[in-house]
Amino acid sequence: MIGAGLIGGSLLRAAEKAGRTVWGSCASAETARQAADDGFDVGTDTDTALARASAADALVVLAVPLPALPGVLGRVDRIAPTCRLTDAVSVKVATAGAVHRYAPRVRYVGGHPMAGTAESGWAAGQAGLFTDAAWVVAADDGLDTEVWADAAELAWACGARVVPAAATDHDLAVAKVSHLPHLFAAVLAAVGAAGEGPEHDALALSLAASSFADGTRVAGTRPELVLAMCEGNRDALLAAVDDALGRLGAMRGALASTGGLAATVHAGHAGRQQFLAARTPPGVRLPRTPLSLKDLRTLGHQGHVLLGWA
Repeated sequence: MIGAGLIGGSLLRAAEKAGRTVWGSCASAETARQAADDGFDVGTDTDTALARASAADALVVLAVPLPALPGVLGRVDRIAPTCRLTDAVSVKVATAGAVHRYAPRVRYVGGHPMAGTAESGWAAGQAGLFTDAAWVVAADDGLDTEVWADAAELAWACGARVVPAAATDHDLAVAKVSHLPHLFAAVLAAVGAAGEGPEHDALALSLAASSFADGTRVAGTRPELVLAMCEGNRDALLAAVDDALGRLGAMRGALASTGGLAATVHAGHAGRQQFLAARTPPGVRLPRTPLSLKDLRTLGHQGHVLLGWA
């Protein structure tokens, strides 16, 4: 595991709990000390961790922010150039591009566990973070199916449900349901804190309750992490922002002209109901002879999740 923050630290805990041998590295000496204090073999020497992975033919998992990928992948290319590689980065097209550029010989299949909190760092990690969570495993044509199975088995070992998807489809989807909500939370928090004077600001925030708290929860995420994932998915996020602005503009026009908000509120209520229904998707178990990557993508598009081998 390269990276031991919230996601990397949770992956280490979950994989170790599932009986796997785990070790890793991180950039922070303090994080490495905290992990070591909790009994995990984590240090700051990434080269040594990668050399061990190469010797053991271990699956290497990158759990670092997108801007850190070039440096990390350069080390992978020097130390473990043909390793089996997956990741937990929140943007897949840009990550695949970085892998192709900086570590072109690795056997790479992208991944993205759809789980997290507004907290960060080793102390925020938990072994159960991925239980019943969706975990995207890239299913683009041409990927190594053996490494695909490795990445899927890691997800299952951590308690997650695998969702196969093409990298571009993943990025379009998370722009809507992950990255746009981060921006909305930022805007909502800024609006709630704004006003004509200190007294006005204090009044609004003193009246804020669960709707404001829920709507702004992810605004508590470290800004540099939000910037990395949102700016790294620029094209897909722009499309989602344009959709949202169109809906907000229509809502404002209706409010200004007739005072009516029915179309916006009913559409939102219907979308929420669809979301709740999707929380219990149909599960599929795969035959030991894997389906084609195209068939896997079709299952993902149909809303199925993969629960393991048959």
